[in-house]
Amino acid sequence: MSEWTISKKNKFPKLNKPVLIEGLPGIGNVGKVAVDFIIEELRAVKLCEFFSYKLPHSVFVNEDSLVELPSISLYYKKMKKNDVLFLVGDVQPIDEESTYTFSEKVLDIFQEFRGSEIITLGGIGLPSVPKKPKIYCTGNSPDIIKKYAFDGVDSKLYGVVGPIIGVSGLLLGLAKRRSIKAAALLAETYGHPMYLGIKGAREIVRVLNTKLSLGINLKELDSEIKDIEEEVSRKSGISTSRKKSLRRLGRMGKDVSYIG
Repeated sequence: MSEWTISKKNKFPKLNKPVLIEGLPGIGNVGKVAVDFIIEELRAVKLCEFFSYKLPHSVFVNEDSLVELPSISLYYKKMKKNDVLFLVGDVQPIDEESTYTFSEKVLDIFQEFRGSEIITLGGIGLPSVPKKPKIYCTGNSPDIIKKYAFDGVDSKLYGVVGPIIGVSGLLLGLAKRRSIKAAALLAETYGHPMYLGIKGAREIVRVLNTKLSLGINLKELDSEIKDIEEEVSRKSGISTSRKKSLRRLGRMGKDVSYIG
């Protein structure tokens, strides 16, 4: 069998020069939280799921105490201008080779849809919690960097981070080989493995909302951030309200402990 099996959940639609936004787990799970929030706000439709024996050898226990295999999914949303594809999931491929083969498979699908550009999301780990996370932009061409380096987004990333590891990085490099423009938006976040970078995710959502005209109201996200911060400050454990917020912000209640 092929290393990556695609299970279609809906008929593939005809899309208008879609932009692909990747938000798989990483530092602070910034990208995952951002994309999960956008998917829910826009009521994006699931297109397909990716399965492979190259996914982590584990299962998650859900709220009904039943197990679920880890998954990576592709969603879409039709917009007034460019339509949008969202790549999101519980995990990333487990090794270098599978990360390459997965990224190539995603690019194959992207080109089938005649996509226009790719945006990957991630976090920059800091030794302490940033009060207002800064957003950096890099990419595989000067034009795409210039497009997204606006309104406080810093394009001077050299020397700030080392290699961009995983799907978020490889999609940029492999896209260049296919002459596809691709950018990465990276948000500062606390580099602790148990920290959820919601504020960084919020800043990324703000940038995407403005640049892609997504029409998202950020007030609800701000309210959920406030709820979670209040629970943390009280140090009273994870309450029902916090669990609800965590479920909304990417179903992180089930997988926040996975990413190291």
